[in-house]
Amino acid sequence: MSLYRTLHAVVPPVAKAIWRPRVEGLEHVPATGGVLLASNHLSFVDSVVIPVVVPRKVVFLAKSDYFTGTGVRGALSRAWFEGLGMLPVDRDDPRAALGSLDTALEVLARGEAFGLYPEGTRSRDGRLYRGRTGVAHLALTAGVPIVPVGLVGTERLQPVGSSLPRIVQVDVRFGVPIEVAGRFEGMASGKARRVLTDEVMDAIAGLTGQERAPGYNERAPDA
Repeated sequence: MSLYRTLHAVVPPVAKAIWRPRVEGLEHVPATGGVLLASNHLSFVDSVVIPVVVPRKVVFLAKSDYFTGTGVRGALSRAWFEGLGMLPVDRDDPRAALGSLDTALEVLARGEAFGLYPEGTRSRDGRLYRGRTGVAHLALTAGVPIVPVGLVGTERLQPVGSSLPRIVQVDVRFGVPIEVAGRFEGMASGKARRVLTDEVMDAIAGLTGQERAPGYNERAPDA
């Protein structure tokens, strides 16, 4: 049995028994085939919460630092993130953004689910920021649907600076898939990406009820 299957057989049941997340709309996540799960981003643990409640494997990107540690602690960290289906990305490398898009397209081409945060980084004030168009680029290039995801309460599950999760109620809400096939033919590619991204963010806002921020979110120096 693979490391992913081993962890996924153990972690989700235990996590759901302890935290009892309220899950809505899980039927909107296709059981098979390439799909993007586009979520708001409130906490480091968001990339764990979503795979815990989704029956199929969801691939997220994670900081390469989590995979390069040494000693027992480094080995455990690497095993944990690899076991959750995460792939490393060097966010300090200027080429990382393009590389991450290529990685996502490879995942989607294999018929797998890829999770991402259109805001780009965690919201530190709880507002929902403008989406970056990478999510639309991936959907339009791969021809896959986008399932909007709304997370509520995960910022209290593991607040910034906290090393361990707390026992709090969280909600995970999945929206109706946004299909892209045939919808943007004849539209300039840049405009199509912007229109589709805004549609995704509107759907996420509808799931979470977050206040909208007018601009883009920027990564904190220590994020």
